[in-house]
Amino acid sequence: MKNIPYLLIAIRFLLAPVIFFLAYLKGEESRFLILTLMFIGLLTDIFDGIIARKVGVSTEKLRRLDSQVDLVFWLSLGFATYFLNTELIKIHWLSITVIFIMEALCYIISILKFGKETCTHAWLSKLWGLSLLIAFTYLIGFQQTGWAFHLTLIVGIISHIDVIFIILILPKWQYDVPSCYHAWNIRKGKQRKKTTLFN
Repeated sequence: MKNIPYLLIAIRFLLAPVIFFLAYLKGEESRFLILTLMFIGLLTDIFDGIIARKVGVSTEKLRRLDSQVDLVFWLSLGFATYFLNTELIKIHWLSITVIFIMEALCYIISILKFGKETCTHAWLSKLWGLSLLIAFTYLIGFQQTGWAFHLTLIVGIISHIDVIFIILILPKWQYDVPSCYHAWNIRKGKQRKKTTLFN
């Protein structure tokens, strides 16, 4: 049981290049398969943390690995979406660039302050992951942006601002911080009760 979280993370890591090359080499005919792999990847992301907390292996090493694999996985879907919907992505390049800049800022600020990458697994970041799932489903499955795309942009900006505040507020580096409110409580010396489902 203690190895299952690592196995789930490894599966998600291996799915990333498969998704990338399917979109690059197979194009249109790979849409359904990519969507299937995306949902499988999401399930591994949900259950790796839950199982890790349940069996007592939710360590810094595991959580940092989980964060970095998440980044690789979602980037692969981003590139796949570009290969499959190049013109649509070009139309919205400015909004997408803003998200990339904010993601980079989270890493830069965390590394400058703590010497480590960010690893908050904040609740708003989880919500953003779900909105990304919806947006990619529309883009890859139906070749549309619409409300799903705009929703994920809004949630993405808000969630990144939350992570930046978490980093700035925390007195020392910490993983699994649900929100900037929790970071403020940690700064004041209050520790929260962790849960199996939501770190």
